[in-house]
Amino acid sequence: MAQFEPRIVAFLCRWCSYTGADLAGTSRLKYPPNVLPIRVMCSGRVDPTFVVNAFRKGADGVLICGCHPGDCHYNEGNYNMMRRFPLVRKLLAQFGVEPERVRLEWVSASEGDRYAEVVAEFTDEIRKLGPLEWAPMMAPPPVQTAESVVTAK
Repeated sequence: MAQFEPRIVAFLCRWCSYTGADLAGTSRLKYPPNVLPIRVMCSGRVDPTFVVNAFRKGADGVLICGCHPGDCHYNEGNYNMMRRFPLVRKLLAQFGVEPERVRLEWVSASEGDRYAEVVAEFTDEIRKLGPLEWAPMMAPPPVQTAESVVTAK
């Protein structure tokens, strides 16, 4: 049987983390290819619904990366995410998603090696957790016709 390879969605700050990820790639650092990077203007812009939708659409883990505290290009966006993150984990726990499946990290534009390290660690952690069997729980209820509702006994 083939080893489970997790699908990870990463929301990366445009100014620091996305550039750090680019540096990791251009430096040809070795890290797992399991991450789908999504560039956002700021980590503070990552709405909890983005995280829930990533899991709903098949992600096994979600990584949120932003500028280091105090270095945000929007002054306090990363502080907003820092305050929101425990609430995101609590929300996911109510849906039955392990809190370890979502991670918040600070990666600057010059930290390509740190980005590669975070991705490798997080991929290993999600691999140990196994696939997220969440899709059946989140499937919309079957559509009923008006006739089936009226004739139901």
